[in-house]
Amino acid sequence: MNSIPTAGPAHPFQRLLLATERSEHDAPAEVTALAMAARCGLPLRVVVPLRSNPEYEIAAPQLALREEQALAARLGEFRQQAAQAGVTLELVLRRGEELWREIVAEAIAAQADLLVTRHRGRQGMLARLLVGEMVTKVAGHAPCSMLMVPPPGGLWSRHVLAAVDASVHAATVASRAAQVAATCGLPLTVLSVAADPGATAQAAALAVAQRAAAAAQAAAGWGQAPQVRVASGRAFEAIVQAADEVGADLIVLGRRGETDLAELPMGSTAQRVVGLAHRAVMLVRP
Repeated sequence: MNSIPTAGPAHPFQRLLLATERSEHDAPAEVTALAMAARCGLPLRVVVPLRSNPEYEIAAPQLALREEQALAARLGEFRQQAAQAGVTLELVLRRGEELWREIVAEAIAAQADLLVTRHRGRQGMLARLLVGEMVTKVAGHAPCSMLMVPPPGGLWSRHVLAAVDASVHAATVASRAAQVAATCGLPLTVLSVAADPGATAQAAALAVAQRAAAAAQAAAGWGQAPQVRVASGRAFEAIVQAADEVGADLIVLGRRGETDLAELPMGSTAQRVVGLAHRAVMLVRP
């Protein structure tokens, strides 16, 4: 039976950074970042990346000026939303040739511990994974944990699912998920996916999940351990299916799994979960 904490530790993230271009695709991330900041009483730093195009700016300065004025108006609207939510904003504009690099650079400069972004981009759609190219690059290189939010956005309110594997980062992932769940007073399920349905693989996966659940329990200070769950098959499919079954509206997992190549900062399982889950996904950086 799930244990719902009555009180939890301070929110695990203290330096929130929202990346937005103020497009319709960014609205879910904006709504969620504001809700997190308001819930935890934190200021919200916002980075707005602008593509630098000197030739365009020289050839058509009036058009460039109108674009900046339109952006300023959109940012004014966002300031009003933040004020209504009681959230203090710090806006930062960064220009560069590659937007993802500007977002990552700001995360480093701000020493952010959680970067909130949209789920997918306006361009460069990865058709198979359904994750925007820019978002994928940010997720692969961000110096902190990252939250990717699909429509409609908003704070999770039902259940948190932590997906762990046999890597050394399992306890960190489960502990972070437990702290988030405790902050919102939500139940937590810890899932481990076995390589095959055989008894040996199932037992190994169960042991992984139990160790991670124990770490989560200690991190959140709960009287009872989180629910433990084991599945088998392809990891990304099992994670999404488990989230559906327990009613989780937030999935927490490591940025790169045990079987992903070291040169791939964002693992293939994480990419597929983000693309297919249709709910908020938090990628924990160890």
